[in-house]
Amino acid sequence: MGSNATTLTTRRRAGTVARAVDATKVYGRGETAVVALEHVTLEIPGRRFTAVMGPSGSGKSTLMHCMAGLDELTSGHVFLGDDDLSELSDKELTLLRRQRVGFVFQSFNLLPTLTALENVTLPLTLAGQKPDPEWLDAVVDTVGLGDRLSHRPSELSGGQQQRVAMARALVTRPQIVFADEPTGNLDSRAGGALLSFMRHSVEELGQTIVMVTHDPVAAGYADAVVFLADGRVVDHMVDPTAERVLDRMKAFGD
Repeated sequence: MGSNATTLTTRRRAGTVARAVDATKVYGRGETAVVALEHVTLEIPGRRFTAVMGPSGSGKSTLMHCMAGLDELTSGHVFLGDDDLSELSDKELTLLRRQRVGFVFQSFNLLPTLTALENVTLPLTLAGQKPDPEWLDAVVDTVGLGDRLSHRPSELSGGQQQRVAMARALVTRPQIVFADEPTGNLDSRAGGALLSFMRHSVEELGQTIVMVTHDPVAAGYADAVVFLADGRVVDHMVDPTAERVLDRMKAFGD
């Protein structure tokens, strides 16, 4: 990757980047109420790749959306750095998401009329900012699509499109990137390439990534896995492998 990535990595601080404290999310009221999260306390360490897993309906996507400021908790707190998201105004929250959080979803969400490079730099363009050339070069190098940057999404494979989406999430140098089932629409080869890219962005760019996934193979790329069931954190695994994750998931059912 070269010296740029090393220099950029040293600028980032480790420690806890995001945390949930007694986070509870309830949809509906009375007899129809559904508890999606129940007193979840969780810390996301910096410069680490954390996977969140659990059976369908376990609350994993709800947790990600609340920690990313896309949804509000019913009670409890979510912090990004030292900022309590519940204390921010709508305008402050919008600014925080734009400047400090990156997002990658199962659907690529690329604009078809823009080139890959224009899609990557779109968040900065919308904010009236120019990319940091050193950082952009490091991200593009990590993406491995240097010869495809002038192509439009229709000229790229699904895996290439998702890597463009990942680069777009990184280009603003966010404190944290949230990825919701990012390999869900990819075949195994393209999914593996994207996960390798995510792994490299942590190791070489010093990025912090939280990925919601149902796939044990995907979770095997992470530094740690948090397991949810019925809206609660029920387990935690460090240095996961696909086999160990699969064994643990069998205990939960789906």
